[in-house]
Amino acid sequence: MKFPSPSSAEAVVSIAGLSRRFGSRTVLNELSLHVPRGSVFGLVGENGAGKTTLIKHILGLLRAEQGTVKVFGIDPVADPVSVLGRIGYLSEQPDLPGWMRVDEFIRYTQAFYPKWDVAYAESLRKQFGLDASARLKTLSKGQQAKAGLLAAQAHRPELLLLDEPSSGLDPIVRRDILEAVIRTVADEGRTVFFSSHLLEEIERVSDHVAMLHRGKLVLCGPLDEIKARHHRVTLHFETAQTKPPVIAGALSVSGQGKEWRVLCNGGRTELPAIVSALGARIVEEHTPSLNEIFVAQAETIVGDRPTTTSPPH
Repeated sequence: MKFPSPSSAEAVVSIAGLSRRFGSRTVLNELSLHVPRGSVFGLVGENGAGKTTLIKHILGLLRAEQGTVKVFGIDPVADPVSVLGRIGYLSEQPDLPGWMRVDEFIRYTQAFYPKWDVAYAESLRKQFGLDASARLKTLSKGQQAKAGLLAAQAHRPELLLLDEPSSGLDPIVRRDILEAVIRTVADEGRTVFFSSHLLEEIERVSDHVAMLHRGKLVLCGPLDEIKARHHRVTLHFETAQTKPPVIAGALSVSGQGKEWRVLCNGGRTELPAIVSALGARIVEEHTPSLNEIFVAQAETIVGDRPTTTSPPH
């Protein structure tokens, strides 16, 4: 499936036809996407969908078995020096030297980045409430995540890669990290590539979204365009229906009797006439959440189960 994408000149990350297998399992299946410069690009998918494997390809930790990966127009495996210095990376479980104090960790990390911004690092430390004299091993999981984010951000990377950065953290810490991500993009038009299985987080901070399901890209594009294309409507029939109504563009249909709920992709202008021809009317409509869209798209495109379903009797 092809999705609209920016030109190569606008893309910080360009991936074409990428596939990866581990043994008999296909983890990435002919995946193509482009990450626009200056965007917050959210990669969403359930655990095991292939998100971390994709990020490892972007970092050059895995070589493409099939297809191509370019970061800043460069193959990160062939020329890691030209790529990695321009990237900040935070994994789900930051591997921090626990014996170091926070201030020692900051100075240690600074040595690897010629463009390290000392004043910015200190402002982030204060913003995150990190005690400079505290040993990293004594910090809470949330504080360790913030220390890792500081290290990933303080050299003002052109691309910030966040792999499930708030997994297992409490809501307040998640909020703090997400707000820091937003500010990162606001500064100097830098780019964030942010993976999560928490769709509400992706919806909150991302302006572009890609949805992975079992290694396949099921949806990709600007978030506002994706949401504008999808509609959740409730239909009322004058007489009870014994089977789900068939509507072109419907990704999911559920309900029974006179009331049916339909999630449609596109075709909003024509929908009233289609519904009327079926002997029904639209009694309620709203924009579905990213979670609703993802579930419907995954089930339809990958074929987990039929698009239209009726409740059990």
